[in-house]
Amino acid sequence: MTTHETEVEPTTTYRLDIGGMSCTSCAARIEKKLNRLDGVEATVNYATEKATVHAHHAVDPDELVQTVEKTGYTAQVHDPHAGHEGHAAHGGLHSAESMRKRLIVATILTLPVLAISMVPGLQFTGWPWVALALTTPVVLWCAYPFHWSAVLNLRHGAATMDTLISMGVTAAYAWSLVQLWIGVTGHGVEHGHYYFETAAAVTTFILAGHYLEATAKGRSSAALRALMDLGAKQVTLLRDGREVEVPIEQLHAGDTFVVRPGEKIATDGDVVDGASAVDESMLTGESVPIDVATGDTVTGATVNQSGRLVVRATAVGQDTQLAQMARLVEEAQEGKAEVQRLADRISAWFVPGVIAISAVTLLVWLLVAPGIGAFEAAVAVLIIACPCALGLATPTALMVGTGRGAQLGILIKGPQVLESTRAIDTIVLDKTGTITTGTMTVAHVDPAPGVDVDELHRLAASVEAASEHPVARAITALAEPLPVTAFRNHAGQGVEGTVDGHVVRAGRPGWIGAEDRPDRTGTVIAVSRDGEVLGTITVADRVKESSREAVADLRRLGLEPILLTGDNERVATAVAAEVGIDRVHAEVTPQDKLDVVRDLRDQGRVVAMVGDGVNDAAALAGADLGIAMGTGTDVAIAASDLTLVHGDLATAVTAVELSRATLRTIKGNLFWAFAYNVAAIPLAALGFLSPMIAGFAMAASSVFVVTNSLRLRRFGH
Repeated sequence: MTTHETEVEPTTTYRLDIGGMSCTSCAARIEKKLNRLDGVEATVNYATEKATVHAHHAVDPDELVQTVEKTGYTAQVHDPHAGHEGHAAHGGLHSAESMRKRLIVATILTLPVLAISMVPGLQFTGWPWVALALTTPVVLWCAYPFHWSAVLNLRHGAATMDTLISMGVTAAYAWSLVQLWIGVTGHGVEHGHYYFETAAAVTTFILAGHYLEATAKGRSSAALRALMDLGAKQVTLLRDGREVEVPIEQLHAGDTFVVRPGEKIATDGDVVDGASAVDESMLTGESVPIDVATGDTVTGATVNQSGRLVVRATAVGQDTQLAQMARLVEEAQEGKAEVQRLADRISAWFVPGVIAISAVTLLVWLLVAPGIGAFEAAVAVLIIACPCALGLATPTALMVGTGRGAQLGILIKGPQVLESTRAIDTIVLDKTGTITTGTMTVAHVDPAPGVDVDELHRLAASVEAASEHPVARAITALAEPLPVTAFRNHAGQGVEGTVDGHVVRAGRPGWIGAEDRPDRTGTVIAVSRDGEVLGTITVADRVKESSREAVADLRRLGLEPILLTGDNERVATAVAAEVGIDRVHAEVTPQDKLDVVRDLRDQGRVVAMVGDGVNDAAALAGADLGIAMGTGTDVAIAASDLTLVHGDLATAVTAVELSRATLRTIKGNLFWAFAYNVAAIPLAALGFLSPMIAGFAMAASSVFVVTNSLRLRRFGH
């Protein structure tokens, strides 16, 4: 019998930068179009403005770009070297820069329109013409992205908040033009009912909200830029026995280069000469350096702390661990759940409903009582439903909430962060720098029988004073060092020197000749004088005073804490027990951390991740809510959604509570904005509300939303 193996065609992955999306329905539309192509599986992320396309056979990337462009948006094949600036440039109408310019112009022109329209004492002969002149650019240019989006959605038979914004602004502006024309033909322009301020104010408020969101989305690639900035910019090559400093771009696999103490290691490689302690905290998150010698491997962007190293490059550019970490962060960001604005979700039924009611109102009035009253009632329906309060609901609560957060040492990056906190049930905590201080200190000292503890302190501090190792720095702080001669550093073992004529050693217990008893919580250093063991000093990364209480408070909020660390199982278990955490994942790599977060999410958990190091960046980006310690690295901060300025885990509790309070305020604002519409629309349709009263009612709802948002200023009092 003959068997035939089925060949599986390789899958090619393309990534596109998408421009022009204004809401999640845009992303869904593009995704649908791409998935109609033969052999293509596509996902479009509105938050990161990227499409990931898996093709099961050869596909021309230009065809993918053209498909997106035919849908009405812009696209380009993603260039990992271009940075966010190149992407932002093609973001079009809905980019942060476009929104910023339109918001500035709208604000400058709207303020005088509001003043002369709403303060009778400021009105003068012909003031409506001034209001018209100021409002026209706001309606036509500043609000153009909403008009464009409304037309685009209409072409595809869809309606979003942009549709209602466009219709409401246009209706208020058009009605005011009609009133102005009627005034000119016989009633005097000062006596009409004008809504220029409504058209201008709605545009300005909505632009403010969109600008905040666009700015928050623009930070999505900051983590990648910060990661790549960690790499060395220059490298010292060994050429024909001479040291030559060149730009990092001239380094190739197989080249040999020199790393002096204090310098970053240029790229991944093997040590061919020298010994040193290397700070790998950017990779592992752990504060204790790793001792390396000839034959060991080192990682690019880690820091050489003591000796001179000669390294042969084994990987450069996109093949390094640093580049792989950057890819992890980028993939994690794109794997996040798409942001869905509450207003957009409700608008799926609200917008078509308002349009239908307005049309029916016009038709019924024309049949029952033809005349100007029919148009007044129809326009009143659109104005009463015009989303001024809806436009204020999110940005005002966000601005007050983020302002209060800043006062409390919490930086919130955008509205999507608030949605992420709704259902958080699991919080993953990094150990070093999050639960612990991240700096080595002496935990306890055990002198041998008959040995004076002060003498042990002085001798240990004296020989360790010449070392740059963090463990050495912790011991040096115990006492004033004495003069040392004949100092030697034994890589991976310890140090020795002559103090007052005696040979003093400090290092691994086995090297000293002491009993090697591992300590559960730290690193044990034995000290000897002329071969006699004087005792041991245990150095550890101390748990922060606030951590245990913070973990208890997180449980009170309904969150299960999980400890995640690159440190060894022994130390991790001890720290977890001290702060009251039951689940521990130890000795994990950055990839492992991301995998743990993904596994938890696959189990249906909604996960928050708290970390402070480069090694946490991918997990922070991959979690539903990433929380970075402000005392940590720029990469971690850039990859997170929330930043805790003071680096205190207790602030994470406050951050979750504030985020939930802000989201509750937004929900309340949206509920009352819609409830007011539901109650007022029938009155407007029946003719009980003129457009002028409708405009006043709309303004009153906006005042309520702002007042409700301002309550957040009292949070924490």
